Amino acid sequence: MGAIWNSIQIVYTALAVIPILPFAIVLFGYGAIVQNRKKALIMAMDVSTVFFILCVSALFNIMFKSSFGLYGILLVMILAGGLLGNAQFRKRGSVDVKRVLRAIWRLSFFVTSALYLLFMLISLSKIVFTVA
Repeated sequence: MGAIWNSIQIVYTALAVIPILPFAIVLFGYGAIVQNRKKALIMAMDVSTVFFILCVSALFNIMFKSSFGLYGILLVMILAGGLLGNAQFRKRGSVDVKRVLRAIWRLSFFVTSALYLLFMLISLSKIVFTVA
């Protein structure tokens, strides 16, 4: 039982550290099943957003020596949801919560993937240029 648990931990660690892996796995695996690239891309974005959020929050905590990374991301997502819901209410007179949540979730994919690339480049450059 311990070997199975260790292998699950190793797989999760690899997926959490490199969130592009779950994106590619879902994109190609689900794409092969449904034979629809658009559905596969959307599913891959939705699944890998969790991994991007966790990885970016960990990188933020390491870079800035704080523990606010995850809370900051969640705070920005809640504020963006409130702003988007308010805009939808002003335009239509009602709020479609499902659409707002989906929009915030997909926007957070793009923002966290860009932050992931930025933080990884900064971290790697710190490692390379401090050693040399």
